Parts: sequence; structure tokens; C-alpha cells
Amino acid sequence: MKFHETSVCGVFIIEPDKFADERGFLACSWTPEEFAAHGLNPRLAQCNLSYNKRRGTLRGMHFQSKPYEQAKLVRCTRGAIYDVAIDLRQDSPTRDRWFGAELTADNHRMLYVPEGCAHGYQTLLDDSESFYQLSESYHPESAGGVRWDDPAFGIQWPLPVTVIAERDATYPLLRELQARAAEE
Repeated sequence: MKFHETSVCGVFIIEPDKFADERGFLACSWTPEEFAAHGLNPRLAQCNLSYNKRRGTLRGMHFQSKPYEQAKLVRCTRGAIYDVAIDLRQDSPTRDRWFGAELTADNHRMLYVPEGCAHGYQTLLDDSESFYQLSESYHPESAGGVRWDDPAFGIQWPLPVTVIAERDATYPLLRELQARAAEE
């Protein structure tokens, strides 16, 4: 696999090495040793599949709080998505910055999102499907999010949002999230 650093610390684009012959190709998409060698969390606790009917659907921006933070490895298995990570880590030199990449069923690229980052994506085609590998199981009491359209981040989504869950549309702005944390 090829690991490409991005403009956000700890977020990587990962390209599988393809071994091709007359049948097609075989590619390894995850080995704990390679992830650990690049300083990435190699733990695999849960896998999720997400299907979206309509182009322009937005899911995000989700995270899990301590002690159940999740690292995610995301791949588009059908269609195309614009996948985004926002750095919410207090001690990170890229705090509050975001990175986005187009993942498609054809390009086979994956996005690694470390713990402490919010994650979400927008579908670029109808009938898009994504596969996530997570370092921690889902814990509803630890689940949270920030607004997909928060001006503090200025994410440049490629399409108008056509479908979004009410929960995702009403997550707090970053300043509201920080004010709540300061009160605790």
C-alpha cells in the first residue's frame, strides 16, 4: 500500500498496490503491521456499510468522544463520494483544519481518519456505497458531531446538499461545542 500524508496531521490517503493478471487484480486494503509502521492505529473493532440513494446526500460531521474515540478507514465501494476529515484535536498543529478527497469505486483510494477528527462525506453519484473500518465500536453515549456548514471550517463541498439527516443538520457550531466543553 502507498500511504500519502495530507495537509491534516494523521490523515492519510491510502492507495492499495494492485497485482493484476488476465482475471483482473488483487489488492490488499488493510494489514495491521503496515498501519502500525506508519504510526496509524491498527486496531479493527467494527466494520460498517453505508448506502445512499441520491447524489448530494451529506453524512457528517461525526466523531466519538473519549474514551471511545474512533480511527476510521473509509473506502467507496460503489459510486463516488467526497470524503472529509476535520481536525478537532486540542494539541494538533492542524487543529480546526479540514481535508477532503474524492473516493470512488474505480480509484480504490481510502481515507484514514485518526481519533479526534470529525468525519463525513457527500455523495457525488446516485446509488453510492461506502465501507468503513473502525478502531472502536459504536458507543451512542460518546457520539457527537459538528455542523457540516460551520464557517469556522469553511468546507468546500462539491455539490449543493440535497439530503441530510436532521441530526447532522443541527449539530452545534464549533464555538458552541467549545463553550460546552469549557463549562464542564
